[in-house]
Amino acid sequence: MRVFVIKLPLLACFLFACCFGVAGQEIVDSDDSVGIAEMYLAKDDGSGNAGDQASNFITTDVPIYCVVQLDSATPVTVRMNLVAVAVPGVKAETRVVSSAYTTKENQNRVNFSGRPAGQWVAGRYRVDIFVGDSPAVSREFAVQKAAQAKPTSKPANKSSDKSRLAGPVKKI
Repeated sequence: MRVFVIKLPLLACFLFACCFGVAGQEIVDSDDSVGIAEMYLAKDDGSGNAGDQASNFITTDVPIYCVVQLDSATPVTVRMNLVAVAVPGVKAETRVVSSAYTTKENQNRVNFSGRPAGQWVAGRYRVDIFVGDSPAVSREFAVQKAAQAKPTSKPANKSSDKSRLAGPVKKI
């Protein structure tokens, strides 16, 4: 009986401490919304990373990056849909690329990239960004045909310039 009497006050103290521990915890409001501070499109910087902000793209700009800067470092899932708006041979509003990333604590930047099999088809596209399940921002952009390089023409050989011949001409 003596062991029970000693354990009862210890148990009461433990339960009392646990109640205060739970009461003292901060309740995180799940309605804290994370928004977008900045979103921009970029070309490759030559080393496989997003370069400076760009607004003009050509069919050979592979990949195209979408950089999303969040206004908070709270973990959240960010989703990107790259949609064909008016692209020849592609049904309007077709998702061309779709990707999602869940940030970790203290991360507030997400780099998405989109690449076709081969080159882009010239036309109008749209990037839709979602934070959590909510639409956050959309931006349309155009991909234009790459300017075709003009073939360089070499001047015709002049009859007086025989130094370009492969060797001396021998009479047989």
